[in-house]
Amino acid sequence: MNIYTVSFFGHRYVEHGTEIGNRLDKLLRDIITQKEYVEFLVGREGEFDMLASAAVKKAISDHAYGNAHFTLVLPYMKAEYRDNEEEYLKYYDEVEVCAESSKAHPKSAIQVRNRSMIDRSDLVICCIQHKSGGAYSTIRYAEKQGKKIVNLADEI
Repeated sequence: MNIYTVSFFGHRYVEHGTEIGNRLDKLLRDIITQKEYVEFLVGREGEFDMLASAAVKKAISDHAYGNAHFTLVLPYMKAEYRDNEEEYLKYYDEVEVCAESSKAHPKSAIQVRNRSMIDRSDLVICCIQHKSGGAYSTIRYAEKQGKKIVNLADEI
């Protein structure tokens, strides 16, 4: 089976959320209907991650035919997940703790997890509206790795 992996990264706060969401909805529909099997990887660190998660859930519900898998990738075991595991597993198909970042210093764990997600990805969908911060650094890493990147914030 040909698995196409997509990851999502963006700033903690999103400007023009409605327009970003509309662009994301169309892109996800196209990916799901054109690829044999799609694995979606998302974090849960900010506004864009939540927007992407909701869009992925909707796209899978509306367009997938058993050809999509939705994974939350945590940088380390979080108490919020541990205390609400059942609820998380109702929302995501799978929750995984990134092995590399779980061993890293807590201050660098998110960046380590992000790089691991990039390394697994065929496509990186992002919402980068500022040339600073962790999401920007992550996309710079993706560029250096030669990953295909779609920035939903371009031309807004």
